[in-house]
Amino acid sequence: MDDKASVGKISISSDSVSTLNSEDFVLVCHQEDETPSSNNGSDDEKTGLKVFAEEGVSFKIVGNGSEQELQKELEDVLMDPSVADQAGSGDHGEKGLAAVEREVAPTHKVPISVAPTQAGPGPMAALPKLDMVLPVKPAQDDDSSESNPTTPVPDEDSVVFSKLTYLGCASVNAPRSEVEALRMISILRSQCQGPLDVTLSVPNVSEGTVRLLDPQTNTEIANYPIYKILFCVRGHDGTLEWDCFAFTESHYNADIFRIHVFRCEIHEAVSRILYSFATAFRRSANKTALSAIPPPLTPDSDVFTFTVSLEIKEDDGKGSFSAVLKDKDKQSFKLRPGIDKKIVIYVQQTSNKELAIERCFGLLLSPGKDVRNSDMHLLDLESMGKSSDGKSYVITGRWNPNTPQFQAVNEETPKDKLVYMTTAVDLIITELEEPVRFLLETKVRVCSPNERMFWPFSKRSYTETFYLKLKQMERKERKSNTDTLYEVVSLESDTERERKKTTASPSIRLTQSGSQSSMIPSPPDDDEEEDNDEPLLSGSGDVSKECAEKILETWGDLLSKWHLNLSVRPKPLPALVRSGVPEALRGEVWQLLAGCHTNDHQVEEYRTLITKESPQDSAITRDINRTFPAHDYFKDTGGDGQDSLYKICKAYSVYDEEIGYCQGQSFLAAVLLLHMPEEQAFSVLVKIMFDYGLRELFKQNFEDLHCKFFQLEKLMQEYIPDLYNHFLNISLEAHMYASQWFLTLFTAKFPLYMVFHIIDFLLCEGISVIFNVALALLKTSRDDLLLTDFEGALKFFRVPVPKRYRSEENAKKLMELACSMKISQKKLKKYEKEYHALREQQAQQEAPIERYERENRRLQEANMRLEQENDDLAHELVTSKIALRQDLDNAEEKSDALNKELLMTKQKLVDSEDEKRRLEEESAQLKEMCRREMDKAESEIKKNGSIIVEYKQICSQLSERLEKQQTANKGELEKIWLKVEGCEKCGELFSKEGSLRVVSVAKEGSEEELDEEKESLKYQLREMELELAQTKLQLVEAECKIQDLEHHLGLAINEVQAAKKTWFNRTMSSIKTVTGAQGKETS
Repeated sequence: MDDKASVGKISISSDSVSTLNSEDFVLVCHQEDETPSSNNGSDDEKTGLKVFAEEGVSFKIVGNGSEQELQKELEDVLMDPSVADQAGSGDHGEKGLAAVEREVAPTHKVPISVAPTQAGPGPMAALPKLDMVLPVKPAQDDDSSESNPTTPVPDEDSVVFSKLTYLGCASVNAPRSEVEALRMISILRSQCQGPLDVTLSVPNVSEGTVRLLDPQTNTEIANYPIYKILFCVRGHDGTLEWDCFAFTESHYNADIFRIHVFRCEIHEAVSRILYSFATAFRRSANKTALSAIPPPLTPDSDVFTFTVSLEIKEDDGKGSFSAVLKDKDKQSFKLRPGIDKKIVIYVQQTSNKELAIERCFGLLLSPGKDVRNSDMHLLDLESMGKSSDGKSYVITGRWNPNTPQFQAVNEETPKDKLVYMTTAVDLIITELEEPVRFLLETKVRVCSPNERMFWPFSKRSYTETFYLKLKQMERKERKSNTDTLYEVVSLESDTERERKKTTASPSIRLTQSGSQSSMIPSPPDDDEEEDNDEPLLSGSGDVSKECAEKILETWGDLLSKWHLNLSVRPKPLPALVRSGVPEALRGEVWQLLAGCHTNDHQVEEYRTLITKESPQDSAITRDINRTFPAHDYFKDTGGDGQDSLYKICKAYSVYDEEIGYCQGQSFLAAVLLLHMPEEQAFSVLVKIMFDYGLRELFKQNFEDLHCKFFQLEKLMQEYIPDLYNHFLNISLEAHMYASQWFLTLFTAKFPLYMVFHIIDFLLCEGISVIFNVALALLKTSRDDLLLTDFEGALKFFRVPVPKRYRSEENAKKLMELACSMKISQKKLKKYEKEYHALREQQAQQEAPIERYERENRRLQEANMRLEQENDDLAHELVTSKIALRQDLDNAEEKSDALNKELLMTKQKLVDSEDEKRRLEEESAQLKEMCRREMDKAESEIKKNGSIIVEYKQICSQLSERLEKQQTANKGELEKIWLKVEGCEKCGELFSKEGSLRVVSVAKEGSEEELDEEKESLKYQLREMELELAQTKLQLVEAECKIQDLEHHLGLAINEVQAAKKTWFNRTMSSIKTVTGAQGKETS
């Protein structure tokens, strides 16, 4: 490996460091008797790697999760029972992890201590302290079976980086996601408390292995084959992680992915480390170098064609990126200094069996051309993957042009000067043995920041075609049982093929161990392209939207005045149009010139026309793919451009039934589509065809077109007599070279800048400007045409003439000459009369028999055409009648079914009306019955109320009488007791409580008196008791009557409520019954 070529060049980039004198990393070349260059040998001795005979190394690693989760994450670690026993006999006391078979070669274990981490906000959890062993692979030959743990790493063509710190690893779900990778870098960097100093060995071949080494003993700690590494990423500048990098690798099985994070003490070395990873994916160092003269490519089945397109986007200040302008004539991009940019690469395979692009490993950029690999600078990848249509693989990277290494393409360059820029993309293709690099060299011009930039109508890109010739590998030649099927035989770009030059290195560079420099041919100059015999593709040439401020102001004032009165053209308009309409204003100006400012009815008509069938659909479809194939908007089959173009051509073929679609109309429609929407483009096309008389050229067997040819020849005879005589001598007639000029208005073969200017002139002055442009073309090419013969002249019109005007300067001179030529309409009318007179004279001079035969042939052809049309119409008529008969039968059947349904509906309507009347009558009866019941209930309620009132009055009267009687009785009793108490005899007979007591005083004289008095008192007492009993009886009878009345009142109230409920229930049930029956009939 040439160490000087790869790291000897010192770069001022902040992303890479390439010096052998650095103490941070050195390049180790393992070749016998090979030493570094003399000027730095002593430094290498000081900074070289030292090997110590030491049995182990303390390795602290940050894990995530519990011990079981860590065990799962490290399931590919091999455990040696003897070493595990030794580790367990120490102070650790923890049981080792179970062994997992993965490697066949013997391994040596070194005790590893896993330090716990503090729980943080991220997904990393604290771990208990564990004692584990990690396999360390010492250097060994392929045929050796045993090795010593202190043996250095095996000899391998690699770059070794020291003074690195391993921060740990973690599982990731999206191994190719830059966002997730940066997040894990941030987490591991912030939470790692016990980082490990390591040395990193990165191989220079795709079959190699990335190794982690102990910086003291140079023994291997872990290794990761290159084919298992999926993605590399570095921390962004200006963040805490800018000195870190990481790579993701496929773990024990394809479903588990891990990310390993490192920190570099000298942050500038990070870019160089990532560049070394990119180098590892290029061509193997032990492959035979390609021959200085690659074998000629043949279109065999082993040639694979790729188209690689480069697109540059700039920040537009609105939160998005827009494609920059590209001058296709000069093959250069126009950039603005100091603005963030994006590089977008599109890779598409266009032939042979499809090869699967697995991933992009690096996107690199450098100013200049013929750049060495070591001078390329790695860009930050933003995205990679298939495009939305699945046709191409798209890689996007961010480019900060303000860094020192890109100073050459970030400084303003003069308008007449261009600088080169080299872009490279490294791709890993599944079926190929090694990755490949597609390299594009383009010209750029850095414009002034104050220069006005108009963004183009569609994306601008530089495209190069590459031819990759492969050789199928025999099974025994394959190094592994992978999908590798081919090895690269030769590679060649389309530019190299066209220039017929062979180079020492193809344009797809594969890293070689012997040499890393190759020469890439620059794109051909305009003169070189003009020398080849290939005609200029239609739609070629870029039209810039840049315009001077004064011109824009002039046009702005003119348009403001014009809009005030659209029926009258402003006087300065013709002079301005002859100088060319600004590209940014062409869409509006063309519509105004054509008189399409009030075309709403035609817009609606267009939307109707595109829905109809066109009899010329096949011809339109065939021509669409051949219209402007060099323009980005129309080159994609089935794209938006071709779809809009198809609609316009189809709509016109239906709109103009007499002419229909004619070959060449698609070019004019495409020119209009580049400046306005479909509807407006259709309106302008109709105006050009009808109002400007272009459709007259297609009528009457192109009779008017032949008249135009005659007029052109007469004008040549007047303005360019020597060229006219030369064409007569070589028998070159106008229709042989000018047919496309008139039928397509120069849109088919000439560059777009010139085409647009011609359309400006034509819409302003009329179709006669074709003569001005044609005479200008013939005048400017007069000297060359006078030296040609018949075939040379035809070829000159087909190839060199259109290519000559790819330059805007040449096209401007031509249009100035065309505008300066004065061709009066009177003169054209005169030539037209001469043509018709000549045609009549020819017809008269022609022999009658020949004339009649010719006329007969014409009539026969017309008759055959008419008969064919008649047959077609008859067939169409029969088909239409059959279709109409079928439609009529279907309509009659449908009518019968509808009539039956109508009769059924009418009958249902009659039944419904009867039911409605019945329900109305029943409803009226129910209302009447309800009213009667309500009146009856109200009368009963009034009656019962009056009875209740009377009962209450009687009860109150009886209560009052009873109270009075009781009061009177009480008074009388009190009087009697007073008398009894006042009488001595009676006091003896009665106690204080009122009970009668027996007095045993025997007085013989008064016994009889006492008995009589006693009898009278008893009688009075009985009378009083009887009266009291009668009063109580009356009271009881009154209470009974009250209860009886209350009972009757309750019964009356219940009867009223029952009567109400019974009527309401009957009414509701009747209504429900009627409603249910009606619903069933309706359903």
